[in-house]
Amino acid sequence: MIEKIVQLFKVKDLRNRIFFVLALLAVFRLMAVIPVPGVDVIRLKSFFEGNQLFGLLNIFSGGALSNLSIVMLGVGPYITASIIMQLLTMLIPALKELYSEEGEIGRQKFNQYTRYLAVPLAALQGFGLLVLLRNQQIITTQSSLVFLSSVFTVTAGSIFLMWIGELITEKNVGNGISLLIFAGIIARLPTDLKQTLINYDPSQIPVYLAFIVVSLIVIAGVVVITEGERAIPVAYAKRVRGSRVYGGSMAHLPLRVNQAGVIPIIFALSILLFPQLIAKMLSNSHILWLSQLAQGVEIFLRNQFVYGSMYFLLVILFTYFYTAVTFDPEQISQNLQKQGGFIPGIRPGNSTAEYIKHILNRVVLIGAVFLGAVAILPIIVQYFTGIATLTIGGTALLIVVSVILESMKQINSQLAMREYEGF
Repeated sequence: MIEKIVQLFKVKDLRNRIFFVLALLAVFRLMAVIPVPGVDVIRLKSFFEGNQLFGLLNIFSGGALSNLSIVMLGVGPYITASIIMQLLTMLIPALKELYSEEGEIGRQKFNQYTRYLAVPLAALQGFGLLVLLRNQQIITTQSSLVFLSSVFTVTAGSIFLMWIGELITEKNVGNGISLLIFAGIIARLPTDLKQTLINYDPSQIPVYLAFIVVSLIVIAGVVVITEGERAIPVAYAKRVRGSRVYGGSMAHLPLRVNQAGVIPIIFALSILLFPQLIAKMLSNSHILWLSQLAQGVEIFLRNQFVYGSMYFLLVILFTYFYTAVTFDPEQISQNLQKQGGFIPGIRPGNSTAEYIKHILNRVVLIGAVFLGAVAILPIIVQYFTGIATLTIGGTALLIVVSVILESMKQINSQLAMREYEGF
């Protein structure tokens, strides 16, 4: 492994690409510590400690939101725009055709529309967050001019990060947007480690050792599930054209165990945490019954067993939903038939689509249950250890593992192109 890394840095082109990416990540981390004007640091810290929704948004901002920095929105608006555009392909046939049938040019246009949509989303999210934080007296400035300039600044910061992410992606050493999130997650590790050492208790040594063992097992499981796939054999019929024979080969159709990535966790958290945020805002209402209802909802959802159970079920539900949106067995069946391919023992057409759907449902069930288990694992670990800084699982772990695997694959392909043996 070390030898391959040395070989990687011996290639001038790859070395320059890696240094360029590291420089852009350093620029991002520098911007993540420059705050918007008028921030009350003490109120900001207590607000984030008691709000899970903003903890999730902080992950996708790369840790910039917890500092209320000029890039506090991170790449969240771009991710939201990507999800919206993916869902719109179900409702607008022209978008679906653009994305899936017009090749690379169509995907470039689709990505451009996603960028356009990210701009108003960034402005709306920036305005909403700053208004909410000003109402919580975390932002103390009352000047309308300063407030509007802050909205424009955080909007521009988000678009700037989107541009940095695309520059990183062009270097073919990893996905830029994912690497920005990855850098923010890694940057939080020293703080969590420091907090754990401050609260160190010698009697908790068995707990720490058990945590390390469980962490290694969970990481190995995430790698296996992320890389796991069910291969459906596909045969291609022979075709005779003149004196030449084409086809007659065997291939396979890969069905990934985790088709949806971290998207189901994001959807589930949004559904669960949005009512908590509304309830928190209405709990101080002057209308007595509304205030009591909001406090009741807040107490109900604060119960860890209720919250964990609903979280687990919603992740499974959204895994099936998102897979149905992004993977169409009927379209796959039609493409196979057009290319002269068929699944041995299965008739082409509707029978092939039903067979793929049947296999897909069974495979997705494994991935959905695993995603749900990983999502609620931080709650389980904190319940048994009682130590808030010891967390394993959740969105952050899936992102970190996925980014490392994807970056290794791209670097491996770059080495293979230059006749080096890969990782």
